[in-house]
Amino acid sequence: MTRTTFRIGVMFSTTGSYSVVARSMLNGAQLALAEINAANGPIALEPVVVNPAGDLAQYRALARELLSSGIHQVVGCYTSSSRKEVIPCFEKFDGLLWYPSHYEGFESSDNVIYTGAAPNQHVLPLVDYLASRVGKRAFCVGSNYIWAWENNRIFREALTARGGTVLAERYLSVGDTEFDQVIAAILEQRPDFVFNNLIGTSAYAFFRAFRAACRAAGIDQAKQIPVASCTLSEPELQEIGTAAVDGHLSSSVYFASLNTAENAAFMQAYTAAFPDGPVVSADAEASYIAVKLLAATLTQAGSDESRLVRSAVANQRLLAPQGEVRIDPQTYHAWLTPRIGRSAADGQFELLLEARQPIAPDPYLVQSSPRFATSMRPPLLRMVKS
Repeated sequence: MTRTTFRIGVMFSTTGSYSVVARSMLNGAQLALAEINAANGPIALEPVVVNPAGDLAQYRALARELLSSGIHQVVGCYTSSSRKEVIPCFEKFDGLLWYPSHYEGFESSDNVIYTGAAPNQHVLPLVDYLASRVGKRAFCVGSNYIWAWENNRIFREALTARGGTVLAERYLSVGDTEFDQVIAAILEQRPDFVFNNLIGTSAYAFFRAFRAACRAAGIDQAKQIPVASCTLSEPELQEIGTAAVDGHLSSSVYFASLNTAENAAFMQAYTAAFPDGPVVSADAEASYIAVKLLAATLTQAGSDESRLVRSAVANQRLLAPQGEVRIDPQTYHAWLTPRIGRSAADGQFELLLEARQPIAPDPYLVQSSPRFATSMRPPLLRMVKS
């Protein structure tokens, strides 16, 4: 049997303010690459790995460099700003970006395959959980770029539709760790919960500072003013540290604690391959999924030309660590399984709720618009733990 080798790009910022998650994403992609190449199947993948270091100009330059060299398929990017920065390059060269990160939606490009969660798969389930079990008064804090702006907008509309209110929104520059004024405002307003859209080092510093300020004020932060996120993952819990690691809510399609045979095999392989970490995250699993789906698609298409890959990708189904995943042929987003978890002192997440089956992506919230309060409801969700 003749084996065809395809060169692919792998682009993650393994240095910079959000490098911890990005390194876990690179690990997920590398694990999938190793498994594919070891299988001695009809194709092999030769990765060209680049590090934009969190610099938007570097993202653009490196994307152009990869695509100009004849590479048509690139797995990469974590932040929405980096994705927005490189999409024009992929459109110009007709390449495909396999984007393995949860994001704010309201985008569907013929040059992007989205294997991370769309807003109806992470924001709306979180709103439902918070409004029904925690409270309806929110304080929003985020990093000052498109992810937080749009996520907070969707969150506000969805919470308002459920009879709730957003007391305030505060934004800080990516990498900023000065939170005294923000925390003082939160303690003055006393919301039912904080909705967090900070990323990287800013998020870790906020969790530590907020827990310390609440403790000094005699407030049980985890119980009285919990912090809820759509970004918080296991490697970030390690960065927060033991003094403030527990009691945080996270909406995600994957947690390392999932009890499935596929996840057990994934966790064993990941830990063996990367004993020095970072530990696995939802974005690492999304990167693993992206490479696996890419390989299956290239095998069927017999080519890495984007036109043929686009035609073949919707035929792929993968039994991933999180469950079944497939790509929607209309939007090129993935069907995924929403879940709600709560962080524990051991640096893992306790599963609280999960969807009964994979949920169709709805990036523009056409079918699940928060304006009309039709976000994901039971019986689609089942309680796992109270």
